[in-house]
Amino acid sequence: MNEQRSGWQVPADHPAFNGHFPGHPILPGVVLLDRAIFLAHSQRSDGGLTVSQCKFLSTVGPEEVLTFVLTPDARGGWRFAVEGADGRAVALGSLAALKA
Repeated sequence: MNEQRSGWQVPADHPAFNGHFPGHPILPGVVLLDRAIFLAHSQRSDGGLTVSQCKFLSTVGPEEVLTFVLTPDARGGWRFAVEGADGRAVALGSLAALKA
């Protein structure tokens, strides 16, 4: 399997913005992780995944366009990177396959 790329525009009305933070909405990092896991599962659905490593590098606001880049690793997991439309690094990390 090769690198997979997927675009996503963050909805301005995403419920995660409620209270995070009033007057200056910032998307919680867990939403980025959820999206990365969802995309990885859409490519391979033969088991669970866990976040083995993650680093958040910049904030994301409403209506931002992001690109998720997922690359399979040799152990059945994924490396992921999230990029902003301006090319900035937003997040990166890895998802490990759960052992049965």
